[in-house]
Amino acid sequence: MKIYRTLLLACTTTLLAAGCASGPQYKEMAASIPTLASDQGRVYFFRESSIFGATLQPDIKLNGQVVGRSTPGGFFYVDEPAGDYTAATRTEVERTVSFSLHAGETRYVRTTVGMGILIGHVTPTLEDAESATQTIADLKYTGPAGPHDDTPQQKKN
Repeated sequence: MKIYRTLLLACTTTLLAAGCASGPQYKEMAASIPTLASDQGRVYFFRESSIFGATLQPDIKLNGQVVGRSTPGGFFYVDEPAGDYTAATRTEVERTVSFSLHAGETRYVRTTVGMGILIGHVTPTLEDAESATQTIADLKYTGPAGPHDDTPQQKKN
């Protein structure tokens, strides 16, 4: 019986570790994040660590383009021209949040896992700057995807 508990604990630990973000913490890399270009805005996407839904890591799309993944314990950002945007995630259903982004502005999109019929839903919501920056401080940088695939050290403004 003890061997089964040990095996179950090992499997659970492995699954949780595989589902969590890896990379430097925001605190460690904040100084390397480039300043925002005057004609652009910045959007941070983040998700807190949680056992619930850890294996759900859908793509995050911004105006239909994949910009990253909703990874537990992770964050990333993209710089975009001013305009109207829709951030979307899809598991069983698509969940979206729409917002305007102004030049020089920083917006924060939190993704959270909720109950679904067959699998959980990952829902994006806008978060206020104060709460978001406190949360992001302890998260790990996962980097963007697609055309935004630059690390902060490589990105040029």
